[in-house]
Amino acid sequence: MAPRRALARRTKRLIGYWRSETRTIRQGLVALVLSTGAGFVAGLTLAHLTGTLAALPGLLILIPAAVGMKGTIFGAIGARLGTASAAGLLTIDLRPGGVLRRNVEVAILTTFSSSLWLAVLARAAGAITGQESISIWDLLTISVLGGALGSVLILAITIALSAASTRLSWDLDSVSTPMVTALGDMTTLPCLFLASLLVHNQHVAAVSAAIAAAAALVFTIRSYTVRDPFVRRIILEMTATILLTPILDVMAGSLLRANELRLAMVPILLAVIPPFVSQAGALGGIFSSRLSSKLQLGVITPRGRPETPAIVDASIVVAQSIATFAFIGFLAWFLGNVTHLGQMPSLGSLLSGVLVAGILVTPVTIVVGYYLAVLTYRFGLDPDNQGVPIITSVMDLAGVAVVLLVMTSSGVLPHG
Repeated sequence: MAPRRALARRTKRLIGYWRSETRTIRQGLVALVLSTGAGFVAGLTLAHLTGTLAALPGLLILIPAAVGMKGTIFGAIGARLGTASAAGLLTIDLRPGGVLRRNVEVAILTTFSSSLWLAVLARAAGAITGQESISIWDLLTISVLGGALGSVLILAITIALSAASTRLSWDLDSVSTPMVTALGDMTTLPCLFLASLLVHNQHVAAVSAAIAAAAALVFTIRSYTVRDPFVRRIILEMTATILLTPILDVMAGSLLRANELRLAMVPILLAVIPPFVSQAGALGGIFSSRLSSKLQLGVITPRGRPETPAIVDASIVVAQSIATFAFIGFLAWFLGNVTHLGQMPSLGSLLSGVLVAGILVTPVTIVVGYYLAVLTYRFGLDPDNQGVPIITSVMDLAGVAVVLLVMTSSGVLPHG
């Protein structure tokens, strides 16, 4: 009887926790639905840029890394702002020493320093895999100038989200991550395309490359000499993440580049991949952000075995993932037909393929998200600086690989 009573008490606590989180769950689902729509803007842009991708070989390797870096930088900012909001420390102003001002400075410094690294990685990946690529200078121009333009837009969106969340009492951990990652995708791809127009003229390309290289070097040096100890600590803690996580994104880009001809036969899959990987990362980011806030507020302890609040948060992510990936599959089929995006699979095959791929990656997001938060906290690091950036990059690679595997196995994507 005792085990049965214990199970009943635990079940009652779980149900009570779910009821207490109803408003947060609703906010998270709304954010996921809106961000899925934003992610499809990026996906449809990619699907309709096959001519540009063919004319600028190597660009497809850079794209996932550049998009993923926006998730790394601004996902971490969203997580830090969410923790500050939960602790009552967030004020919407740019006064010196304020939480928002410091995060804006981090965004500017890391955008330029990371863009330089992404260009080097993309060129190296092309050389290692033997794939044709544009020059390092062209990649640098596109990465730095396109990345800077995209960051201006997503930074404005992040500040607006923070202000709205503070004013309307939203759960910033549940709202910020999906919106920032998806809107980052939506703004980064067009900005990279605009920057790519600069490399078509030899003289314009040379001047643009010089400006991009100078800006990247100046801001990289500035990153490690900044006076504010809070900003310097964030950048130091994120250095390894910024250096290592793009490798996963470049691997995802190389995987796309290797399957470029097959994907061109079913272009709707090029439209599916950005929102799929974005939302997989967003779901993991929501989980990681909520755990980070709970760890820093003392609601849970960094244990190997998850406590009840963490288990409930994981169950919320599972429910949200099923709804989100089903929505992605249906919306992809609808938009593909409306925009006449070439050869289209049936609704059933596309919907089931996306849903199966989503079900496969969801456990990965939960396990990686939980133990990232716990381990970084145990080692005295701020989980907000590590959790969202790493989980989004892991999902970029895992998401691309799983989508290609499931769609090939189901016959939607032709075999190579």
